[in-house]
Amino acid sequence: MKASETPAIALAKIHKTYGTKTAVADFDLEVPQGTICGLLGPNGAGKTTTIRIILDIIGPDRGSVRVLGDQSSPEIRDRIGYLPEERGLYPKMKVLDLLTFLGELKGTPRRVASERASVWLDRLELSDWSDKRLQELSRGMQQKVQFIGTVVHEPDLLILDEPFSGLDPINVDILKEIVLEQRSRGATVLFSTHNMDQAERLCERVVMIKDAHKVLDGTLAEIKREAWLAGRRQILMAIEGEGDLLENRELVEVVEDRGNHVAVSLRDGVAPQELLAAAVRRGALVHRFEVHEPSLHEIFVARARG
Repeated sequence: MKASETPAIALAKIHKTYGTKTAVADFDLEVPQGTICGLLGPNGAGKTTTIRIILDIIGPDRGSVRVLGDQSSPEIRDRIGYLPEERGLYPKMKVLDLLTFLGELKGTPRRVASERASVWLDRLELSDWSDKRLQELSRGMQQKVQFIGTVVHEPDLLILDEPFSGLDPINVDILKEIVLEQRSRGATVLFSTHNMDQAERLCERVVMIKDAHKVLDGTLAEIKREAWLAGRRQILMAIEGEGDLLENRELVEVVEDRGNHVAVSLRDGVAPQELLAAAVRRGALVHRFEVHEPSLHEIFVARARG
């Protein structure tokens, strides 16, 4: 396997228990280099345990872990940027001093770390606060500082746990842009979130854990197609003169009136084109005909409840 083909994260049959509770059960995960992967799941599903195993904060009871092509080592850990869900900064340190210090901890020369930190502070509109102590900043500002600390050493792997929590919409968009830029420069991004809209907009791959077991794993397109083929086939229609078309149980299973349009659930094996062709044959005036792709939120809820 070429180096470029080596997964950024490769977990094989990871198993971890705490007393009588199984946190992660025989969990496999491969995250290709240069991709953005969402790690999803209800509270208590095993996401945090998985992240801690990847970071070598804890070890699995059994199974193998390879990160950036190798087993854990100080050199590998220096190539990772980690933003935990529970934020933690040194409140009495000055902002620029803290970011420089965090860069140095990851092997970046002090001068380089300071220069990079200054550029990031300017971009995130925090330059005026660079000489202030952390405790003087608002919660949102501190969160942006911690994000800078995660990327200032230009890591090859970013692990972000609820990175958008507590941020206003403008700063959410800024951080999304930065995450995409990190991917563009070749970094791999694994992030855990409960916000399915953000995951759907950013992720190329999605992995979902439920009750310590993996229940979804694939590209976003594959997962949506699987959900569609598994029965979540729905058409959004606005038509006139359809007669009893929507009562045809050979084509239609359920019709939901949504005011200015209807949501039509097709019967198994019926293609959307069949319904459209039937409407045209009847001379119906079709104002809207939209194949409704199941959202990641809908898929998540269905899997979490199933």
